[in-house]
Amino acid sequence: MIINTIATELGAKNAQVEAAVKLLDEGATVPFIARYRKEVTQGLDDNQLRILSQRLTYLRELNDRRQVIIKSVKEQDKLSAELEQKLLAADNKTELEDLYLPYKPRRRTKGQIAIEAGLLPLAEQLLEDLNANPDALAASFVHKDKAIDDTKAALDGAKFILMERFAENASVLQAVRKHLLGQAHVVCEVIKGMEKQGEKFTDYFAYSEKFSSIPSHRALAVFRGRNEGILQVSIDPEPANAEAKGEVCERLIKQALGLQLATSARDAWLHTVVQWTWRVKIKQHLETELFAKLREQAETEAIDVFAKNLKDLLMAAPAGPKVTLGLDPGLRTGVKVAVLDETGKVLATTTIFPHVPQNAWDKSLRTLANLCKQHKVQLISIGNGTGSRETDKLVAEMMKANSDLGLQKLIVSEAGASVYSASELASNELPNMDVSLRGAVSIGRRLQDPLAELVKIEAKAIGVGQYQHDVNQSQLALSLDNVIEDCVNAVGVDLNTASPALLSYVSGLNKTLANNIVQYRDAEGAFSNRKALKKVERLGPKAFEQAAGFLRIMNGDNPIDRSAVHPEAYEVVETIVQKVGVAVNDVIGNKAHLQQVKPQDLVSDKFGLPTVTDILKELEKPGRDPRPEFKTAKFNESVSSMDDLKPGLVLEGVVSNVANFGAFVDIGVHQDGLVHISALTNKFIKDPREVVKTGDVVKVKVMEVDVKRKRISLTMRLDEDAATVPAKNRSTSQKTPHQKPKHARQQNNTHAAKIKPDNSNAAMGNAFAAAFAKAKK
Repeated sequence: MIINTIATELGAKNAQVEAAVKLLDEGATVPFIARYRKEVTQGLDDNQLRILSQRLTYLRELNDRRQVIIKSVKEQDKLSAELEQKLLAADNKTELEDLYLPYKPRRRTKGQIAIEAGLLPLAEQLLEDLNANPDALAASFVHKDKAIDDTKAALDGAKFILMERFAENASVLQAVRKHLLGQAHVVCEVIKGMEKQGEKFTDYFAYSEKFSSIPSHRALAVFRGRNEGILQVSIDPEPANAEAKGEVCERLIKQALGLQLATSARDAWLHTVVQWTWRVKIKQHLETELFAKLREQAETEAIDVFAKNLKDLLMAAPAGPKVTLGLDPGLRTGVKVAVLDETGKVLATTTIFPHVPQNAWDKSLRTLANLCKQHKVQLISIGNGTGSRETDKLVAEMMKANSDLGLQKLIVSEAGASVYSASELASNELPNMDVSLRGAVSIGRRLQDPLAELVKIEAKAIGVGQYQHDVNQSQLALSLDNVIEDCVNAVGVDLNTASPALLSYVSGLNKTLANNIVQYRDAEGAFSNRKALKKVERLGPKAFEQAAGFLRIMNGDNPIDRSAVHPEAYEVVETIVQKVGVAVNDVIGNKAHLQQVKPQDLVSDKFGLPTVTDILKELEKPGRDPRPEFKTAKFNESVSSMDDLKPGLVLEGVVSNVANFGAFVDIGVHQDGLVHISALTNKFIKDPREVVKTGDVVKVKVMEVDVKRKRISLTMRLDEDAATVPAKNRSTSQKTPHQKPKHARQQNNTHAAKIKPDNSNAAMGNAFAAAFAKAKK
């Protein structure tokens, strides 16, 4: 049943899903299955496998819960054939819990107390007898010894019994829930006396929006306002009719129960029971459930936004193995300097004080020039924090005076640099270095290889998320770990230079094995071939199978080890070498030799056509990097702060973050501007990622600047005139998410050169921007 369900959802064959599930259960990772088991799954890709893995977990949990419920109801001797069939047919957890609700063990309720007092026959007769007279029937149930002092007490007891029965009816719940999901509005009001304290939630002081259409960022802002005690939030089931007060839901309850109430005393009494059922039982229950559902959906969407942005950052093209000077700017505390060799090894560190209050400008120029000459520096990486533009001017002056050095300067993000500096990993990597200097090392290394450096930092500290601290943290961590795992394995890892942090994300490895690999490497020297991995402590056959293809050995005994060809397929390469009649070194990278071999001739029972095709492609370009060419932006030298910005000014910048309502762009003024989704392109789009992604270099025009509130409105429609745009339609950038504290600045990859690596939207504008910005991270 699970296999069939997943196959239907994926549009795949049952055999494909069954094979993938078997591999996952055996401990295979998604990257390994996607890359090296294409024949087994008949070509399921990594995205399909991720979805398959998530749905497999959910459906197995659903089945486990189903069995627990069936067992519980059976032990109560209440499991009818009809109920069992419904429980077995339930395809989601909500429906399953609805069916279980009447049988769920609970604390003693008013309805149960009434049943114990003997009022169940009264309740059932009032429900079933169309001609019953409530007062006359109730009189015969008055029993002072059972605390039933009068007819009112008897009728109240019967009411409690029926209220609980109605509120636990699955058909009732499903009917009312469907209406609320489709028609209800989320309503917010400011709690009296909290207006000043909750100023950042002003947009929600008198707010109403349809439940089914509220976007994730506004939903999370509402929940944050409620959690902070600023907003009172509820659900209005009938916003079109303020006087109805739930009449539609009451009517739905009657319909689901088959009650056709007229004007008799019994009907009037039952109508009151239905009203109480809605107002006291169902409204509160479903409001709690629907808010939980809304939060879950909003969190899922926010996590998805974060994951996509993180992937774009990690897959940014590296500058490659070049000697790099890393600069961590500062004013009073000075500019921290680190020189790195081609592999990221630290060659020298120091601190210079070119800015106020020391103003040692000339001395700093000499220091930088001497370091560049001594170590033959090629690139200068400048962090984008406080003092970055001032430091950029210092470097520009030094480069102008030493033009013969052929230097290039680039501004990069400091995202998470201080988090890394104070981490245990940094202490192990740079044990004898001052914490303040470690940030300069990180800034330099992330230019050489952003993926290898950023995996050392907790993903949340990189700060490209939307309300990241408000979402389910375990779900967020799992999603981000999956992204990092996919990126690391897509690029591959140099076994002899990789850090433990990078190795830990390789398929089949974990932190323990990664540390063991580094310890073996330190003790025994560089790995000469992949087989040597088997000598690493606790790295068994399964881990070797999963990891080997993603690990590269650049100058080892076997040239195939620098490719993505898995050791299990080396025999295919040997066959190719025999057919071509030249040495393996002459085959690798030689397209002419490889074209002499027909893929079909290499197919066997063990290796199908997809694997053979992949092997030939890999041999043609061994260890090819899927990351793009390193394209960078050049900031306008005359624009260094918001005061320099004027409407109509066209600038080059880098997309630092993408949200559902638009893209934030770093234009070099320490405050990112917002290009609302309506201003990204002249055509209608549903997702900003149709046009831009994090790290893209774009040209933007300044539309509006609000220095006081630190808001910058930008457009990528360069023919648009700021003067003609109505103020209410101008989207604005807020302090969040781009105030850029050292530990949470966006990874912009903002640079001054282009380096080839060696290896009907407008209507939503203002509200979207304000909602995102006013709910501070």
